[in-house]
Amino acid sequence: MYFVRTAGERDLEKVRALLVESFHATYDELHGKTKVDELIARLFTPAALKARLARKDAELLVADNGRNIGGVGYAAMSPALTKTVMLHLLYVNPSLQRQGIGRDIFAELETCFPDAEIMRLEVEPQNAAAIAFYGAHGFAEVGRSENSAPGQSGIPSLIFEKPLEGH
Repeated sequence: MYFVRTAGERDLEKVRALLVESFHATYDELHGKTKVDELIARLFTPAALKARLARKDAELLVADNGRNIGGVGYAAMSPALTKTVMLHLLYVNPSLQRQGIGRDIFAELETCFPDAEIMRLEVEPQNAAAIAFYGAHGFAEVGRSENSAPGQSGIPSLIFEKPLEGH
């Protein structure tokens, strides 16, 4: 049984391992291992994960069974969009998918931002499983990003939003 809790610094090594495994399982076929390795090297350095953990207007959650981290979720208030929380990461160990871990992490993240009225995320257009998951959890497509600015991935994404409860 996995329980969702706030991540701590002692979790970051296992979080990084889960993200590396999940990114390769999800994106290697779509973008190639080399591109995925480049993204991982930029996004999931120990320093980048520590910065996410330290951010005051953000929440890094893990699903933990006492031995292993089965999933991770990260969301933060948007600096650019009023009353909007951005869901940046929601990944479950590939061998544990479709067991409710992603649902449980997502449900907890929805409650972590009482000032937010909207949750927004970007998803890879070819990631059918993620698109289906988000659709089943009340998200609707509202746009597209080419992610072509300097420092961005260059991988287009669909933008999804969902109104949060009570708003």
